[in-house]
Amino acid sequence: MTLAEAQQIVDQWIKTTGVRYYSELTNMAILTEEVGEVARLMARIYGEQSFKESDKEHDLADEMADVLFVLICLANQTGIDLTAALAKNLAKKTERDAERHRQNPKLK
Repeated sequence: MTLAEAQQIVDQWIKTTGVRYYSELTNMAILTEEVGEVARLMARIYGEQSFKESDKEHDLADEMADVLFVLICLANQTGIDLTAALAKNLAKKTERDAERHRQNPKLK
């Protein structure tokens, strides 16, 4: 699935199953909540925190998909083509960081 296809699929899902988009501000709050759920699992899987019983049922891939879904909703609502945005962002990073990471002794 391409990013463009994902944007179309999410838009169709929202219009049929979800009824309508939440406001942009509500979706921003939901995105923050979903990123927090990813952080919680990362701290338990890869960090030093131990799992609570309620955390054991959560799936990291599913939580990341929740983040992506809400981000796609926000892109759709604000008229952002994620394919073009990602291409532009990668070009910026490539130009800006052409030598930066290779010269970083912390990455050796």
